[in-house]
Amino acid sequence: MGHRRHSTRHDARRHPAAFAEGRRLRHDAERRRRERHLTRRHRPVSRRVLPWLLLMPFLFTGVLSVVALVLATTFAIGLTVAAAAPLLLAGGIAFHVVRRRFRARSAGTAPLPARPAARRRPDLVWGHARDRFRTLAAAYAAHECDPMAVLRLPALSDVTVPSTGRFVDAFAHAQALESDAYPGDDHAGRFVTAVDAAERAWRAARGAAERIRLAGLTPAERSTVERVIKLLTTARDSDHEPERLSAYALARAELAKLDAAGTIHLPRTARAALDDASRGALPA
Repeated sequence: MGHRRHSTRHDARRHPAAFAEGRRLRHDAERRRRERHLTRRHRPVSRRVLPWLLLMPFLFTGVLSVVALVLATTFAIGLTVAAAAPLLLAGGIAFHVVRRRFRARSAGTAPLPARPAARRRPDLVWGHARDRFRTLAAAYAAHECDPMAVLRLPALSDVTVPSTGRFVDAFAHAQALESDAYPGDDHAGRFVTAVDAAERAWRAARGAAERIRLAGLTPAERSTVERVIKLLTTARDSDHEPERLSAYALARAELAKLDAAGTIHLPRTARAALDDASRGALPA
């Protein structure tokens, strides 16, 4: 060890310039190393942040482009699905129907027929028809017993009018089949059929009479009928007894002339109702 130190000092004394240059080079290298370390450690913030600031617009633009692309793709897919939904639904329904028919045909089975409605009891049907016929008879009688109704619709009491003649025949046929008790299925069926025909004939006859009214009369005859209607209205509504008596007397005289001339055929029931009303108006 002592020999090595001695040798080093001896070399340094023999070559002082070489050793001085070596130390200088080592000191320079150490100084440059420390400067590079300090430079990296204490570099200004702006130099470290500036590259990122310059890069941010490009990054932001790229992110927005990706988001816009995703949204556009999603919206396009949504529109496509919405437009195709009805077609898909119709196709699904058609496929389901065709598959069911194909399966039914392959299995050799046909759809079950609709269950027929329960047959109504014949006696109940007959009872309902009897009630309908009594309602029809009451409507016909109300017209035949009302002189003013006959004067307003004279064709409904004139059997020479075809529609009225058909009704009278149908009504008589149903009346001949009417019974108080259930007559059996066969007779009851014929009665129900006759009542249906009588109701149709009544509607047709009444419709024709409403269209005709006083169209077949001359102006003078029409004026006479209207005057008789006014007299009957006065006789019915007046509270003054002499006025009532006079109105009934004049109406009966005018109706007798119309009946004698063949203008208005007043049914016996309507004439009897007029006579009863005029007698009832007389003082006791």
